[in-house]
Amino acid sequence: MEISAAGRLEVRITAADVGKRVSVRRLSEAGATEGKFTDTVGVLTSWDSGVLLITRKSGESVRVAESSLVAGKVVPAAPARRRGAAASYGELARISARAWRPVESERLGEWELRAASGFTRRANSVLPLGDPGLPLDGALDAVRRWYGDRGLPAYLQTATGAEGAQELLCAELERRGWVREVTAELWTGALAPVADRTEAEAGRVVLAREADEAWLARYRRKGVGEVALRVLGSGPSVWFASVPGEGAAPAAVGRCVVDGRWAGFAAVEVDPARRRRGLATAVMAALARRALEEGASAAWLQVEEDNAGARALYAGMGFGAHHAYHHYREPEAGTP
Repeated sequence: MEISAAGRLEVRITAADVGKRVSVRRLSEAGATEGKFTDTVGVLTSWDSGVLLITRKSGESVRVAESSLVAGKVVPAAPARRRGAAASYGELARISARAWRPVESERLGEWELRAASGFTRRANSVLPLGDPGLPLDGALDAVRRWYGDRGLPAYLQTATGAEGAQELLCAELERRGWVREVTAELWTGALAPVADRTEAEAGRVVLAREADEAWLARYRRKGVGEVALRVLGSGPSVWFASVPGEGAAPAAVGRCVVDGRWAGFAAVEVDPARRRRGLATAVMAALARRALEEGASAAWLQVEEDNAGARALYAGMGFGAHHAYHHYREPEAGTP
């Protein structure tokens, strides 16, 4: 918090600081005069009618009454967690998009509209990296028409919590009634430590360039048809891993896409009856070793907020959160 020469806390932010990362302290109870404070750090996304809206790294929006402010200041962006290669949000957004390509896409200015017959939100959402070339309301109208023509709901994929992310766009979408349906995180880490992991099942991991019927039998996504296979097989250099099981489905599977210095992991699934035996680690280690052979040095993956088991596994491998990403769905018909 900012402290004046006289030792008093001061509010050193104004409405002109909208779009900047700020730290504020406010009274946590109406009428309180001391001792009961709440601190909030995030991007100041609006300051209207005596209310500040601050978007935290997680994407959560916090409303702060101007009258409750005790102190506030602009703060620099949080330093990147140095786990693996440093990267901007824009770089990682493009890398992850190339690893999960839609069947159809179209440009709207610098936005990319993506569709794949509804198979996953990532392949059926707008990636808004830059200027759409239209005022926002016009761009959103164009987005809704494009997806409506394909019988799909309109989604925008946005991010918060990293330099160059889209807190302001998130706030504008929420003002217009768009609903945040899913929040997950993109984590990064060094690739070599993943490759160095050894498990009892490591020698049984089989790598292939295509997903066969056995691999798909363990992959738990619904609606795996021709479109899904095209999405799964997309990317600069795609590898599928499996550990043979006792039945038709493998005991574990995984997918990796190598793209320059980056290796992206996805679709790591383990037979529920064989979890906590190192199978997921063995799959990722085998894929990581192949990625190292192709020249990659850093790794990324995506994990949902409520997947405690996966988060513990990846943290143990040295991964850490880079940013949160969200899927906003268009308002229902008739919603203002």
